[in-house]
Order: sequence, then structure tokens, then C-alpha cells
Amino acid sequence: MAARGLVRTALTVWRLEPLIEDATLVVTELVSNAADHGRLPWIRVGVARPSTHVARLSVADRSRVVPPRRTVVDDDHFRGRGLLLVDALALGWGTEQYPWGKQVWAELGKGGAA
Repeated sequence: MAARGLVRTALTVWRLEPLIEDATLVVTELVSNAADHGRLPWIRVGVARPSTHVARLSVADRSRVVPPRRTVVDDDHFRGRGLLLVDALALGWGTEQYPWGKQVWAELGKGGAA
């Protein structure tokens, strides 16, 4: 997946290699959600560095449907656990809505999730 390569490259350049494993997992979940639920022809992946030790991963799509925040795992369903994983690995995550769609983001930093 190109998104994982983008994240891996950016974190290596920024010397944030300890974040690579969690960050590639998080971006995979965000891209998968956008592909599964957005069902639209494109998504945009972003990687930013808002501070020295923090990386912000984002995935934008044209769907305006906001992903639900789940607090428990439903053992009867094999799907729907990705954002619980994102929540566990990230310092924080959220959604920004725009007239054309939405962006789901997650921030990871040295020291793990808060």
C-alpha cells in the first residue's frame, strides 16, 4: 500500500522511526475505512509533523459520513474494530468536515498513546 510507504518514508526522514510500526497500522486502518465506507473514487493521504516528536496522519475522502466512536468491541462482528485500534495507538484522533467531504486524522508521538 502506497500510504504505508509514504508514512514510513516521512517518519524516517523526520527521525521518528520508533513510530513507524504503529503509524503504518493506523494509516492502514484509516485508508481501509475510507475505501470501505466512502465508496468513492479517490482518497487523499497526508502526513504532517505538527511538532518535533508528533506525526499527524490524515485520510480525506468525499463522503460526509463521520465514523462512529465505539467504546466496546462487539464480539459478534469481525469488522468495525479499526478505530478502536487507532484510539489505542494514537495520542488522539478525530474528524474534520468540509463542504466536499471529511478528513479523519490521528496523531502519534514518541512515548505512545496518552
